[in-house]
Amino acid sequence: MFPEVESSSPLLANLNPEQLAAVTLPNEHALILAGAGSGKTRVLTTRIAWLLSTGQVSPGGVMAVTFTNKAAKEMMTRLQAMLPVNVRGMWIGTFHGLCNRFLRAHWRLANLPQSFQILDTQDQLSAVKRVIKQFNVDEERFPAKEMQWFISGCKEDGLRPSMVELRGEDVRKKVEIYQLYEDQCQREGVVDFGELMLRSYEIMRDDDPLHEHYRRRFRHILIDEFQDTNRLQYAWIKMFAGEHNSVFAVGDDDQSIYAFRGARVGNMADFVSEFQVRHQIKLEQNYRSHSNILDSANELIRHNQRRLGKNLRTTQGPGEPVRVYEAPTDLAEAQWIVEELRHLVRGEGPREGFPRNEIAVLYRSNAQSRVIETALFNAGVPYRVYGGLRFFERAEIKHALAYLRLLENPHDDTSFLRVVNFPPRGIGARSIEQLQDAARARGCSLHDAAGATTGRAGANLAAFIGRIVALRERTRDLTLRETIELMLGESGLIEHYKTEREGADRIENLEELVNAAESFVTQEGFGRDAIALPVDELAPGALTQSPVSQGLDPSLPEANQPAPDYVAPDADTGETLSPLAAFLTHAALESGDNQAQAGQDAVQLMTVHSAKGLEFDCVFISGLEEGLFPSERSMADHDGLEEERRLMYVAITRARKRLYLSHSQTRLLHGQTRYNVRTRFFDELPEGALKWLTPKDPGFGRSAFGYGSGYPTTRQYGGGGGGAYSGERFASPPVPQQKAAPSHGLKAGMKVFHTKFGEGTIASLEGQGDDARAQVNFPRHGVKWLALAVAKLTPVD
Repeated sequence: MFPEVESSSPLLANLNPEQLAAVTLPNEHALILAGAGSGKTRVLTTRIAWLLSTGQVSPGGVMAVTFTNKAAKEMMTRLQAMLPVNVRGMWIGTFHGLCNRFLRAHWRLANLPQSFQILDTQDQLSAVKRVIKQFNVDEERFPAKEMQWFISGCKEDGLRPSMVELRGEDVRKKVEIYQLYEDQCQREGVVDFGELMLRSYEIMRDDDPLHEHYRRRFRHILIDEFQDTNRLQYAWIKMFAGEHNSVFAVGDDDQSIYAFRGARVGNMADFVSEFQVRHQIKLEQNYRSHSNILDSANELIRHNQRRLGKNLRTTQGPGEPVRVYEAPTDLAEAQWIVEELRHLVRGEGPREGFPRNEIAVLYRSNAQSRVIETALFNAGVPYRVYGGLRFFERAEIKHALAYLRLLENPHDDTSFLRVVNFPPRGIGARSIEQLQDAARARGCSLHDAAGATTGRAGANLAAFIGRIVALRERTRDLTLRETIELMLGESGLIEHYKTEREGADRIENLEELVNAAESFVTQEGFGRDAIALPVDELAPGALTQSPVSQGLDPSLPEANQPAPDYVAPDADTGETLSPLAAFLTHAALESGDNQAQAGQDAVQLMTVHSAKGLEFDCVFISGLEEGLFPSERSMADHDGLEEERRLMYVAITRARKRLYLSHSQTRLLHGQTRYNVRTRFFDELPEGALKWLTPKDPGFGRSAFGYGSGYPTTRQYGGGGGGAYSGERFASPPVPQQKAAPSHGLKAGMKVFHTKFGEGTIASLEGQGDDARAQVNFPRHGVKWLALAVAKLTPVD
């Protein structure tokens, strides 16, 4: 199948036949379809080393392009170890890094100063804002973020202002702002990231001698992650490719998941036809996962029609089955994940446990992390959100909480400063400085000192304070959920993030804040209709018990009935708090606790997009429901659905040893309980590779593509996840539930688990039968006295 090649060279040792064939290809264009975990980085670096060691090219004749600085450094480190050659002089780097190098060498041709500066994303936004301010552009009609998005998008498509099709007055104005921005950058001698690529491309296109020089110089061009290239990057590659050199493109069309960033999976097929590629080699030997995981990935991706095709295989054996769990609610799903994590870390029988940092929980959108974070927080499990911030630490959430704190306390200067000019309302740094000086002189809060500021800034400050006062008045008789929903609309946060290129994620997080509030009031016993009254207006004795204190599982329907009371008591002090004040306290505590320190063994949380390129021993993929994964936006579009399937393929192939798939019958979305249908992807997985931990009801959720309207009841699935099901294929979900009994079997010094407070240690016990109670020390919640007749204390092994 593959040509006979002398493989005695140490460089070629231990390569499998496909890898060997790829490394030793002749000097022609080639496409290497590198499956997940198939050793593509090894093939790329070995290919370069082999070309150099066999004298086919000098170090200066190689250009290797990657997508991240990390990948470029890894490639250079490996090459340095393989060859006695100084690799520093080689052109190995990211697209932007190599374009910067190119423009530094040809700054006169590029019409740039020799010491030109590069604008990062924030610098570019500031530059756009200056243009908008200088030329009196209506920022409400043309927000700076939206204009930044427009300019970057034009450059990624290789379009200068004069080349943009003028469709309507709005586009005409945007093009005018684009041109003003270009003129400003040229005057100041600066370039943004898009300009690095576009100007490099244009120089190569317009200067024939230079074009010919580089085509002759770079005899071998190697491109990593080819499926992630956009239109301009592909055009840039073609500029360097000529008749006498070869393009060695490595990629996986099944892992093309960045269309929202401009990546074009069709570049791979175009490359094959336009470059008349004769050599296509598939790297299908996977060195990462067991075959049950790979079979699931292969069978799933086979349902995509537009793919070049490959089939992952392994010699590691079937391994563990892929476990599938259906929860009654999203809270129960999160609790099940936490319990499985505990089992994985502890180990089973003679088998050692897994390190926490080898366990990853994946989800489709950032907003989904909130429920999982809460469950981990309550259980005292350290975790780290990879590639992002924890839910209550995200900027948009902190902005929203600042508005809520001002409703509760208008004299909170920290919150005041955070949102007084966010979204922007014409209150600049100088005005804030004058306001702070006035507050210091009067010995009062910024809120009370606002009247001392005059002019336009004073009017804007007065308008802001007036908005907060009006909002406080309008929320007096509203529930916590209604308060947050009104605040999100009146503050302008939602409208502001609609103008951002990737603002949809931030809006989803803000909507999830409503869910967090709804879940909080239910679990803490306020009742969903509790009114957010200030503490000083609460009637004495207007108290209620929480579902937890009543011995109820918060995920069960009987725990979710509206309570007539407005407040709940603190478990220890009896202090009464409004739902808003209590929720703000909860948010502050959760954002400040359980943060994994650098180097600490912690569970990894991340979106599937963030997980690309990573691998873990154990992987949980949560929220596998129609409208969530695949996303609602993609379901009506064939290309969008295929990208979602590729995203699921990426998620599955992150797992080495264990893979868990989970979904819930109901999920709290936008403050409302939604009844869900499990994702169509379950029907596209091989039944023989799966182990259903809960009954797979063939009548559940069938419709035109295999789903419908049948929803199993909580009774069918054993209540809140703790019911028993006897059968060969199913196991009882390990959610901790324990009925109180006179003989509780607990003793001082024992470690126990509580569904709200997490793990703790029993300090003392007193009383008997229904009067028995335990004093438990919870590291994150302090010492609690709990009645054993109602509290669920599960011994921890």
